[in-house]
Amino acid sequence: MNVAFIFAGQGSQSIGMGKNFFENSQIAKDLIQSSSDRLKINFEKLLFSENDNLNKTEFTQPAILLISSIALKLFKRSIDIKPKFVLGHSLGEFSALVATGMLDIGDGVELTHKRGLFMTESCANIDAGMMALIGAKDDIVEKICENSRKNGKQVWSANYNSDGQIVLAGIKDDLVSLEDELKDNGAKKAVLLNMSVASHCPLLESARAKLDEYLNLYLKDNFITPVISNVTAKKYSTKDEAVRLLNRQLVNPVLYKQSIANIEDEIDLFIEFGNGSVLKGLNRRITKKPTVNVNDIKSLEKALEQIQ
Repeated sequence: MNVAFIFAGQGSQSIGMGKNFFENSQIAKDLIQSSSDRLKINFEKLLFSENDNLNKTEFTQPAILLISSIALKLFKRSIDIKPKFVLGHSLGEFSALVATGMLDIGDGVELTHKRGLFMTESCANIDAGMMALIGAKDDIVEKICENSRKNGKQVWSANYNSDGQIVLAGIKDDLVSLEDELKDNGAKKAVLLNMSVASHCPLLESARAKLDEYLNLYLKDNFITPVISNVTAKKYSTKDEAVRLLNRQLVNPVLYKQSIANIEDEIDLFIEFGNGSVLKGLNRRITKKPTVNVNDIKSLEKALEQIQ
């Protein structure tokens, strides 16, 4: 069976994520403790207690990578299966690098924490945000954004999630100003997301050089299987490519639906690791190939049954 491992990004977090793993696995306890020690962040409190930090980018990113990596580690302990490809949505591409052996979990937790800080710094003095659109066609949205930029507004297509689902990034007021025009041109819904950064657009340009330093520091040239790039929707398998593409990922849109479409003919099953089942939901609208998710011990056992 040919499988692809997939990993969600920001937006998949929730209080209590990973608690079932923590309560049932010493491996999960140890990884959460070692991450806490390394970053001087109480991940047990961040993940399991009500707080405002989990939705702040610099905390969200390492938390998601940590829980996704725990899910992956417990899965791999139970079955020896090599994925044909690994890929992630935005931040999830870093979890995919853990899966392919290019990034240690501890280094990944620190790297994504730094990435979140750099993104926050880039948007610190601007009212940046993101908007999800339902029902609009890609080419129409792209044209509206292009015309708006000609008129001085800062708005870009940021995530191509599935047909009829696209996310924009830019200045919040500029995004809101497009709502009526977008709805007049096919969008059934336009929702401003609870985010203080504008991911995957030129507003993050100043974060690129800072991130480069840590990408070169922590990434290893050690791929057990290719990664599908968010930027190109094509595979890569060297450190040089990873550094270049993950740098570009900050300011380029996430081509998630294109990535799935490009590999679905070679895949029998997609396995999503981490909290929730965001990508499983997207995949239902992209491909007829099945997707299972691993987000607690019960779903892990179910996924193993489907493979064996």
